[in-house]
Amino acid sequence: MTDQATHILRSDAQDNRERILDAARTLFATAGPEVAMRDIARQAGVGLATVYRRFPTKEALAAEALADRMGGCHAVIEEGLADPDPWHGLRLVIAKICELNTRDLGATAAIAAAFPTVFDLPAARSRSLTSLAELTRRAKATGRLRADLVVDDVVLVFMANNGIQAAAPETLAAASRRFAQLAIRSLEAA
Repeated sequence: MTDQATHILRSDAQDNRERILDAARTLFATAGPEVAMRDIARQAGVGLATVYRRFPTKEALAAEALADRMGGCHAVIEEGLADPDPWHGLRLVIAKICELNTRDLGATAAIAAAFPTVFDLPAARSRSLTSLAELTRRAKATGRLRADLVVDDVVLVFMANNGIQAAAPETLAAASRRFAQLAIRSLEAA
């Protein structure tokens, strides 16, 4: 019984952490770095003590929000690298990162600008770009990816996806999925 109760608490704590990070991303993106921790707690549906127990400072919360987002993107790229078919892996990476970016709504950029010293964003990007370049190289070797493509072209796809705007989240997600599919087709070797 004790083990089951501990597991439930851990799951609940994980859910709280995710809600706090989601609320922080949203509020940092919309209200800026001066947003109060109590507003983040309210948005997350948790008590202020819960926020401070997990994140003792706003800077710690910002750092974790960035690390979590960048870690998620890198995990997608690693999933693509692990695919035995590099072309399929690259298509998966493009689709999933475009999807992740539609949920981000500029939060990563806003947090990085507001808290430039809390997380080594250039190092995280460099690590992801190195892995993405390797996946791109492997996909080219299959003959399915355009021979003239460079990793910056894939980055341009992500940047263009970030420019998609829509009033409703479901419309944004649908537009992003359509854009990713069109981009993937344009990258395929003729």
